[in-house]
Amino acid sequence: QVQLVESGGGSVQAGGSLRLSCAASGYARSTFCMGWFRQAPGKEREGVAAIDSDGSTTYANSVKGRFTVSKDNAKNTLYLQMNSLKPEDTAMYYCAADCQGVSGTWSIRPIWYVYWGQGTQVTVSS
Repeated sequence: QVQLVESGGGSVQAGGSLRLSCAASGYARSTFCMGWFRQAPGKEREGVAAIDSDGSTTYANSVKGRFTVSKDNAKNTLYLQMNSLKPEDTAMYYCAADCQGVSGTWSIRPIWYVYWGQGTQVTVSS
């Protein structure tokens, strides 16, 4: 069983930066494909970024050029560096693991992921 614990959320003004972390424990193979998702009040959960076992990354169009996903395999930790934050980035951010072998744009679709963290809140004020 994989356990995921997010941290690093908070409140920031527009244009600021935050770095989210997701510490994974459990069966390591399940963490090879990992992703970040977010959900704002009243909206569906949406994919933000994902990283595969070979280091290939996929981003939602809304965050390309501003967010960077990375993974430290030795620490089993996933990161999301968020720069140039906008008020519309405000949401609960979730880490997820094990995308069941899908890749590319499929890897930022929440339906594929097996394991989920509890989330960390990001609030961006204008």
